[in-house]
Amino acid sequence: MEWLEAIILGLIQGLTEFIPISSSGHLLIAQYFLSGGGDRLFLEFVNIGTMLALFIFFRKRIWKILVDIFKNKQYRLARNIVITSLPAGLVGFFLADFIGTTAFFASAVTVVFTLSIVGVLLITVEKLPKASAMKDGEKLSGFRAFAIGVAQMIALIPGVSRSGATILAGRFSGLSPAAAAEYSFLASLPIMMGVTAKILFTDADYVAANLMVVIVSNIFAFIAGYLAVGFLMGYLAKHSLAIFGWYRLVLAAVLATILLLQ
Repeated sequence: MEWLEAIILGLIQGLTEFIPISSSGHLLIAQYFLSGGGDRLFLEFVNIGTMLALFIFFRKRIWKILVDIFKNKQYRLARNIVITSLPAGLVGFFLADFIGTTAFFASAVTVVFTLSIVGVLLITVEKLPKASAMKDGEKLSGFRAFAIGVAQMIALIPGVSRSGATILAGRFSGLSPAAAAEYSFLASLPIMMGVTAKILFTDADYVAANLMVVIVSNIFAFIAGYLAVGFLMGYLAKHSLAIFGWYRLVLAAVLATILLLQ
């Protein structure tokens, strides 16, 4: 992989992982036009930078969760995060090879459809019925936490967007846009850590062969990701998700046009 491509993909990963416009979809599209194909291992490794960005950005919140667990014996938020993580974690663990080798999960056509479907939901979510209001992720019931987890599992399909699916599910579960985003990011950390541990253990040869490219791309992913999550948290404190839905529809239309003209 060329250095410029690695930097571009790192920036795309960082900018799109947390904003609900689908990092996997953008990365697959970018790889398709940059090199004519996709390197799924690289897409998994470039996720390390954005995981570290989340840890740094939410370091105080994470510390409070740990204090609540070990000092205050308050487990509800941690329990909810674990419940939310289970569906995607189990499917990713047992079906990783299937997902990695099935054309559906690397198809630009799939991305067109998922960009469109989730885009419509992001635009209309504020007008749709929701569960009773909840202050934050700690107040969620186990059932609502699991429902958000199912959404996170569906986001394994490229173009859906992990943040988009879980923020939408959080809104339907009664969380405000900002609270849904915070819970979405906290609940994504166990999945990110699990994926990172798995690929470092099973694909160490890939890292050794592409070490500098992986490091450089993750540095750019970290910087862009930190800025992106800060932007989104501030934006959702005052605005809805609609603008991201419109962006997804425009991107889907552009991509569909390109595919039809080929």
